[in-house]
Amino acid sequence: MEIPRKAAHQSNLKKKPRISRLKKPDGMSLEEWQIALRRQFGREQPFKLRNLGDRPVFSEFAVTNPQNSNTYRVTVRGIAPGDNHCTCADFATNTLGTCKHIEFTLARLERQKGGRAALADGFQPPESEVFLHYGVQREVRFRPGSECPIELARLAARYFGPDSALLPAMFDSFGEFLGEAARFAHELHCRDDALGFIAEVRDAAARRARLAEMFPRGPRSGAFKNLLNVNLYDYQRHGALFAAQAGRCLIGDEMGLGKTVQAIAASEILARAFGVERVLIICPTSLKHQWQREIERFCGRPAQVIGGLLPSRHAQFAEPGAFFKITNYDTVHADLEAVNGWSPDLVILDEAQRIKNWTTRTARSVKKIAAPYAVVLTGTPLENRLEELVSIVQFVDRHRLGPTFRLLHEHQVRDEVGKVVGYRCLDRIGQTLEPILLRRRKVEVLNQLPARLEQNLFVPMTSEQMAIHTENKEIVARIVQKWRRYHFLSEPDQRRLLAALQNMRMACDSSYLIDPKSEHGTKADEVATVLDELFEDQPKAKVVIFSQWLRMHELLARRLGDRDVCHVLFHGGVPGNRRTHLIDRFRDDPSCRVFLSTDAGGVGLNLQFAQAVVNVDLPWNPAVLEQRIGRVHRLGQQNPVQVVNLVAKGAIEEGMLELLKFKKSLFAGVLDDGASEVFMKGGRLGRFMETVERATEGIPEQVPEPPPEEPAPPAKDEDDTTGELWTGLLQTGLKLFEQFSAAAKGPGVDRDPKTGQAFVRLPVPPPQVVEQALTAIQSLLQQLQHPVK
Repeated sequence: MEIPRKAAHQSNLKKKPRISRLKKPDGMSLEEWQIALRRQFGREQPFKLRNLGDRPVFSEFAVTNPQNSNTYRVTVRGIAPGDNHCTCADFATNTLGTCKHIEFTLARLERQKGGRAALADGFQPPESEVFLHYGVQREVRFRPGSECPIELARLAARYFGPDSALLPAMFDSFGEFLGEAARFAHELHCRDDALGFIAEVRDAAARRARLAEMFPRGPRSGAFKNLLNVNLYDYQRHGALFAAQAGRCLIGDEMGLGKTVQAIAASEILARAFGVERVLIICPTSLKHQWQREIERFCGRPAQVIGGLLPSRHAQFAEPGAFFKITNYDTVHADLEAVNGWSPDLVILDEAQRIKNWTTRTARSVKKIAAPYAVVLTGTPLENRLEELVSIVQFVDRHRLGPTFRLLHEHQVRDEVGKVVGYRCLDRIGQTLEPILLRRRKVEVLNQLPARLEQNLFVPMTSEQMAIHTENKEIVARIVQKWRRYHFLSEPDQRRLLAALQNMRMACDSSYLIDPKSEHGTKADEVATVLDELFEDQPKAKVVIFSQWLRMHELLARRLGDRDVCHVLFHGGVPGNRRTHLIDRFRDDPSCRVFLSTDAGGVGLNLQFAQAVVNVDLPWNPAVLEQRIGRVHRLGQQNPVQVVNLVAKGAIEEGMLELLKFKKSLFAGVLDDGASEVFMKGGRLGRFMETVERATEGIPEQVPEPPPEEPAPPAKDEDDTTGELWTGLLQTGLKLFEQFSAAAKGPGVDRDPKTGQAFVRLPVPPPQVVEQALTAIQSLLQQLQHPVK
């Protein structure tokens, strides 16, 4: 039965003031505010409503979003939070007892004749019900119907406590309750999510008991002797066993501690103990064949790399025989139907920071993969913001951290204007994650790992470099003032702003990065000097050199050629079938001394046979810096590792050092038992760091689509996060303009028919995001004029 939509409110009715998504109104609790936002948002939606039952109000309804055809099932019993039920993910995780679909349905029913009065009275259906209550803790509850026999009520009292929640001791015997209840001539509904939760609890208990029997001495058990073709360190055995016991977990060990072998060992345990037969590995493209080689080395099970065009990939997923299938993040969205059709028992996510931004299509697609077991691997589960950790943990256990709005409210510290200036009680997050998160640092488990010697080398800029830097700094300053005056920026101004920022950073390396006809800069020569000194002290040493820009590597390659130093160049554009060859050559060829790499090419590399890392330029993100160093300073390293960071003196790079320091302290507070309260320094630098932290998103793998139907918490949710898609405006622009020179020669560039000038069209971000970026830029410029000592 289709419910007709009635006319809007009469024009003479005064509209209620809108509730802000950004600031909690005075006098409202956090929960009241979030409920009110869902009510406001839900009642504005053009959803379609269809009654699935025969009751006009207290029935089950299908709520469909016409934009994406997503449909959810809403059960209506009253108007109080918790009376009703929805099958969407937001309802399951927000602990509020309502969602936008419920609020939309209630609004439509209230406009029916007698609907408002009926809802206010509430309803107890004649049939009884077993349902899952989504509160702070999920509970299976029994709700008797109006015609519930007294005998059934007495039976339920043996299984359910005074609060109507299923007693912990009764999970194993719940099937007996259903069997006995079937004897009564009374309708009893048992919701699918309740049955699923009961099965989840029972499976976890059975899994722990089975593994305790197989591994009675934990990591020291004899069952590990023949588990793989290699011997594992005790901490690696513990990691594999932890993953198998948890069922779904996150291994967040520091780079270089062997997360790959732990995941493979966990797969083998799950196969032998619980019959796991299909394991899906999702990793960056550059690591697919490396995973295949590691599997062959460690356990010898068949592993199939999925590749090629769409029809070929789908055919490969349909092929039987492979225990492991290895695919990459970029293709998950297109292959989702084929992946779920293959029905993996276990999903392993490698470099899982790829799903840290929940607004991307990749993250949303990965979270739609259905599998009972999951092992998530990342050395950087938290890079910039707490929301990133939430996104990754959601794949493991979407209920673990609770609703995001409450997590941020409890742990963010804001100033008088609402800006985030620090974090508090970070240790509590670590405690909450303990059952599913395992993180070890090198200092804890590998005291035999060689030392890491790190130094910052401040490099002066030439007058030509400084002229470029200053010229662009002045452009930025003028645009900031223009924004302050008009609170508006045209598209050309936005392009000039981002280009000027990019030029400032590139000028720190060399003028060649901006103008290939010139070459003013000292960093390339400084790198050459560092190499001369290293090779003099260690004649057989191998060095890994990172720079964000390929043009900088061109300059370095020239210096290496002048010295007859053999090298390889590794970047994101290198075909996958050549990457292994380059790594093998660097490792096996004694004359190949230098490995040049961009950040795009360096993901997942194992280069522990090198002895030094040179960072020609600093990344905005400390996690990227650690990833670079972790390629060399990792398990298997036999020598001390020297790290040299080149920093342009008196330029934008100096302002990044404090930014890196703060982000590292945030990471440590949550995951490494560091300070539970982290505050940014006040004043200009504090504002700069806070805003840049909110704007340091990498270029997404896919063009972000509109946020999905759920979850729907406002301000930070997937239902209303269009503005959040632009939180990466600054970093995205900085990286985007690196590619403009190449793009100008390719397709997609328009030209003015009169002047012939080339231009590229860019989407316009919301004004509030531009304001955030401009605030950061202005603070940075002030910081450069008054650097922190």
